Amino acid sequence: MTATLEMKDKVAVIRLDDGKRNAVNHALLDGLNGALDEAEAKGARCVVLMGRDGTFSAGFDLKFFATCTPEEMTGLVLRGSQLTTRLLQYPMPVIAACTGHGIAMGAFTLLSCDFRYGVDDDQYRIGANETAIKMILPVFGFELAKARLNPLEKARAIAEGHLYTPKDAVKAGFLDEVVSADKLEETVMKRAEHLPQLSSKSFAGNRIGIWKETIDAIETSHTSGGAKVTPA
Repeated sequence: MTATLEMKDKVAVIRLDDGKRNAVNHALLDGLNGALDEAEAKGARCVVLMGRDGTFSAGFDLKFFATCTPEEMTGLVLRGSQLTTRLLQYPMPVIAACTGHGIAMGAFTLLSCDFRYGVDDDQYRIGANETAIKMILPVFGFELAKARLNPLEKARAIAEGHLYTPKDAVKAGFLDEVVSADKLEETVMKRAEHLPQLSSKSFAGNRIGIWKETIDAIETSHTSGGAKVTPA
C-alpha cells in the first residue's frame, strides 16, 4: 500500500511508502486522500504525514509523465494541486516528517503542512527542481513559494531550482527544524501530542485566515487552466 494510517491516541500517523521514492501518482494520491478521510472519520485531532526511510517524496511520477497524454498530465497535476489546498484547509494540524529527500511535489507538500521536521543529514535534498528538468511550475507551486519561502531565497529556490540540504532548507523555508534521523519520529510525536489540546475549529479557522489568499489563488487556478506543468 502507498499510505497506511495508525492511530496513536488522537494522533493519526500516515506513512507514505510505495517501496521506492514515493512518486506522486494516482495510486499514492488515492492512498493519501483515503488516509486523510479515515483520520477524520476516526476522530483524530492531529495528523502526522511521514515518508519512508530516505525519502519523503521525490515528486510527481516522471515515468507516468513520459508516457501519458497532455490531458492525463494535467489531470494528475490538478489532483496534486487539490491536495495542497486540502492540507491548507484540513480541519486539524498537519505535521510533516520529512524522512529524507523532498523534491518538487514532495517539497510543495511540505509547504502545505503546518509544521515541517526533517532529518539533519547532508546527503538529502529538498526543493523544487522544475527549472533543471525544463518545466514551468503550475500556479500552486508559485503561490506556495510566495506564501512560505524566505523572500531572500525565492529566486534561488524557484527560478534557479536550487536543491537544499535539510539544514539549509530550514533557512529557505521548506522546513521548520531538523533533527537526527533517530530522533525524528520521537520529536514529531512530542509535538503532535500537544496539538490535540488546541481547539480544532479555532486552529483551522485561524490557519485558513492566514493562507486565504494562497488558497483562493490556487483554487481559482483549478478552473482557469493554471493547474498544469508547462514544458519550457
